[in-house]
Amino acid sequence: MELSNEDNLRLNVLLAQDLKAIRINEGTMTVHALTDQGEAKIVLNPTTRDDQYLKIVKELFSLKITGSPGGYPIFLKRWTRMGHADNTLEHMLLLGEPEAVVAVVHAPTISHDIGVRAWWALPTTEVAIRLMEHPEVSNGELGKELAAYLMEFLPFEEKQVSIVNMVRLCLQGDLITQDEKEKLWARAKRRNPFYVGFLHAETTQIPLNKACCKNYAEISKTLKPLIKADNVYAQTLSSLLCENGQAWLETIKLSLNKPVDQDVVISLFIAIGNYFKLPLHTLRLDKRGTRSVELALEHSQQVCSKPDNEQLKALLESLDEQYHPLVEAMLVLAQMGEHTLIPIFSGNESVGTVMRKRLLPLTTPLLEKVDILIH
Repeated sequence: MELSNEDNLRLNVLLAQDLKAIRINEGTMTVHALTDQGEAKIVLNPTTRDDQYLKIVKELFSLKITGSPGGYPIFLKRWTRMGHADNTLEHMLLLGEPEAVVAVVHAPTISHDIGVRAWWALPTTEVAIRLMEHPEVSNGELGKELAAYLMEFLPFEEKQVSIVNMVRLCLQGDLITQDEKEKLWARAKRRNPFYVGFLHAETTQIPLNKACCKNYAEISKTLKPLIKADNVYAQTLSSLLCENGQAWLETIKLSLNKPVDQDVVISLFIAIGNYFKLPLHTLRLDKRGTRSVELALEHSQQVCSKPDNEQLKALLESLDEQYHPLVEAMLVLAQMGEHTLIPIFSGNESVGTVMRKRLLPLTTPLLEKVDILIH
């Protein structure tokens, strides 16, 4: 089986140009190409079944671009195992293969230009989410276009953890307006994962008016010289007790009210862990959190009673003893992470009411610590 003479000529002429990306509309049997001059297209004239003909077309692309007629999977073997320096992300966008585009957007780093090409080649929610993970893309002109796309499709997303990620990504920088943030927050009352998305964002993105913690004026006066001396414990405590920190803590409470499934809860605990930048060796845990809330409570009490970290010691000595529970509560939260959920989620796939019941031994003491920091 071969290409028709007309298609063979037109496709070879097309491939001789400086192309940016190729996509194939299998429904209309049309090849679209992105060039510096705009978009070019070729309507194919199949000489056999459409699926067989498209395979021949893709083999031509692969042969011209990579030197291998085998298509995308073989191209990957050649690229990774043989180390072909000429086979790049740019080349993968010229194969007319959606899976190759997905591989491109999952690369560790990509430029804004590659992001634009990939988005043109495969404008799907999966690609948009992955592209928004790259600062080069989200901070560029494409960022706002992708955010608008995700905002439009958010109401139709059924996978709960995808809602978390879409909200989180849209809340980067100034990609969406304040009005749009408030609309997202309003939706959270009906769809819990929205709250978790806000937890992943900067605290300034949470459109919730909260006053500073009680006695914040007195506490902040004590913390001021420590913060000036770059005491990370004082900085973190201050950030939790101010307006933005109080809004973030309130969002934790809202998120834990009625979590919907395990993936959303895991994302919630990852968000809590990511907020804190305290020295992990002091708390004797890795960056994924302690294995149980009991250990977190025990560790926080121990390090506060006998601090072996000079900055933590300075903070406790400066604060009136009545405020030491605030530090303990902060240290408990700082030890949260996805590993904290292992004893609860290991070996079961519970969701909804059953899952929330299983979570109570963890969430009850955790919310008590949150309340200490809020009040």
